[in-house]
Amino acid sequence: MTAPLFPAAPDKSALEHGTAITPRFDASGLVAAIAQHADTGEILMFAWMNDEALRLTLDTGIAHYFSRSRNALWKKGETSGQLQVVSELRIDCDQDAVLIKVRPQGDGGACHTGARSCFYRVWENGALVEREPEL
Repeated sequence: MTAPLFPAAPDKSALEHGTAITPRFDASGLVAAIAQHADTGEILMFAWMNDEALRLTLDTGIAHYFSRSRNALWKKGETSGQLQVVSELRIDCDQDAVLIKVRPQGDGGACHTGARSCFYRVWENGALVEREPEL
């Protein structure tokens, strides 16, 4: 078994106010990640990151995720050209969720369906209706 890439926070104060990134991965070794367009504020997608995906994102400036369905590391846009260049990475107060502000490359899309954002449907009158997000 390999050692984790990120240390655990020594205490609650260090977790919530310290300068070290000490993510609290879940029992599956994952942390939630939201990708947000750095220029428009649009939420593009939700994904998961393991410690390797987070480390690669920090080291390369390109968003990496962990695919639960494929059980594999995933560099966003590696095959589609829709790379996500990181402009800022934030972590929430208890370090169990990451917000990544990105500048999408390629055609600017983020969703595997071809939509710009994975959040392209709205619940209206008892049904999901496809609608591009309002900016």
